[in-house]
Amino acid sequence: MAAGAGGTPGRTPTINNRRARYNYLVLDTYECGIMLAGSEVKSLRESRASLQDAYARVSDGEVWIHGMHVAPYAFSRDDLDPIRPRKLLLHRRQIAELERATMEKGMTLVPLRLYFKDGRVKVELAVARGKRTYDKRHAIAERDAQRDVDRALKGQRD
Repeated sequence: MAAGAGGTPGRTPTINNRRARYNYLVLDTYECGIMLAGSEVKSLRESRASLQDAYARVSDGEVWIHGMHVAPYAFSRDDLDPIRPRKLLLHRRQIAELERATMEKGMTLVPLRLYFKDGRVKVELAVARGKRTYDKRHAIAERDAQRDVDRALKGQRD
């Protein structure tokens, strides 16, 4: 079995923040590690986490992720807060870049997804700017137009 204990070979659980790309314009992404307790890793392997309301902040030269919910592991004795802040692991130079980026008006750090890489949990963190309502409507219109084109082409092939 390649990766992912108990799962299908070669498949590791990935938790996506689907609303992030809809609500934010992603400018840059970083791959970073995350400090977790052992029972939290087991919960993540079962895909029992949510990035729905999660965001990251730089404070005192460290990056912390807030609002990420990791459900307690069923067979654990630990009583950990499911929504506690968790430290993200980045190089000092990357932290400085993130701090500079978030100083600009309207910029924020948003986690896009959680995944396993070589047995370790990684977070894909994005430097993003919030979209306005008309940007969201434009994205929906583009998606609908693309869907109509795909339908027309599919009908032509059959």
